[in-house]
Amino acid sequence: MTDLSTLRFFRTPAHSCSYLEDRQASTLFVDPQAKLSPELYSELSLLGFRRSGDYLYRPHCEGCNACIPARVRVADFNPRRRHRRIEKANQDLTVHREPARYTREFYNLYAAYIDQRHGDGDMYPPSEEQFTNFLTCDWADTHFYCFRQGKTLLAVAVTDQLEDGLSAVYTFFDPQLPERSLGVMALLWQIRHCQHLELPYLYLGYWIHQCQKMEYKSQYRPLEILRSGAWKEFDPD
Repeated sequence: MTDLSTLRFFRTPAHSCSYLEDRQASTLFVDPQAKLSPELYSELSLLGFRRSGDYLYRPHCEGCNACIPARVRVADFNPRRRHRRIEKANQDLTVHREPARYTREFYNLYAAYIDQRHGDGDMYPPSEEQFTNFLTCDWADTHFYCFRQGKTLLAVAVTDQLEDGLSAVYTFFDPQLPERSLGVMALLWQIRHCQHLELPYLYLGYWIHQCQKMEYKSQYRPLEILRSGAWKEFDPD
């Protein structure tokens, strides 16, 4: 176990929040010169940290705690009727684990997804450099789980292996197939894969009650959230 007290952290200057209008955001990063590892990543995930490229971070905003770390307790996962319908609709897909790397096939799907789904966000316009810097990592145990219909790539779930679960880093998919609900399908598959690996948690990143784009995370129960330094079961009431 790493002595976390020896780690150095850096805080970014305040900038416009990507999720809540009229809010200022700041991010706490682990010193990029520190020796990062899957083991340290697992420890910091318990404290609400996430990975972006080679960096570990968590929100650290003045006077705001809207970004709440969330994880699914997969052994007790209770799929909704909609979830079962989506899994059934995608039974024709195969899923294969591939190395987390840049390829033209991966990038073309990523770029189409960003162009159509996030054209108004800070990830637009997409670029090859952005793809590599955001999704790949030199030290993490990262894989691309690729969903294909025959030979056609429809979705990629970028997933990190942790000691106590999997971390759903990012999913990108064909934006022309809304009837498949590929984002939901990828998350359901990651939950099932955690169960198969006998890992207790799927880490979803941050749930933000005031942000409609993040509200979907509350649909996966039982959901645990990190509040006041402890993981507690999410109670919508």
